[in-house]
Amino acid sequence: MSKTDGRSARWTEHRRSRREVLVGAALTALRTAGPDFAVDDVARAAGVSKTVLYRYFTDKDELVDAVLERISSEVLLPRLLGELALERADDRARLHAVIAAFVQLIEEEPALYRFAYAQAGRSGRADLVAATEGQVAEALGMLMTERLAAAGRPTDAAMTWAYGVVGMVQLTAHWWSGTRAVPAADLVEQLADLASGGLTALLPPLPDR
Repeated sequence: MSKTDGRSARWTEHRRSRREVLVGAALTALRTAGPDFAVDDVARAAGVSKTVLYRYFTDKDELVDAVLERISSEVLLPRLLGELALERADDRARLHAVIAAFVQLIEEEPALYRFAYAQAGRSGRADLVAATEGQVAEALGMLMTERLAAAGRPTDAAMTWAYGVVGMVQLTAHWWSGTRAVPAADLVEQLADLASGGLTALLPPLPDR
């Protein structure tokens, strides 16, 4: 590698590392200042000036995109997909675990949750909510597809059911996050009952272990 290439590689790594630190500062600002945090809040949390911050992000939109990516990759998806991937005693237990993880996240990270949903549908920007819902629904749909195929049954409805379940849970949880109409534990039980009740009638039974 030439000296020029070496310097370029070091600068690229420095820039990547510095951006990661600044995104972490943005999350701190988000948790303390709320979903409407300002760039000044991020600079203060990072201990730098706004001028330094803008060396690594062209504008606040790019910073917001990086924060949303961090929330998705390190907060939302690991919890939800992790629970979905675990073996459970039955379908209801698996659905209950995923729904409980989502509701717990709303309770533990209210600022991050409100921020993520406030950014949904931004014109010309990545939609974290839609992307995360899509990944969870696709994973659930694959599990249903495998189950139906193993039983020799048609699989074409699997993704419809999966997106239906995920959409139902997301919309209800979002309503609940603003109303707290029932205790969190009751919400999880009610959603698990509804989701598993429908799927039990549609999916072949789990094989005996």
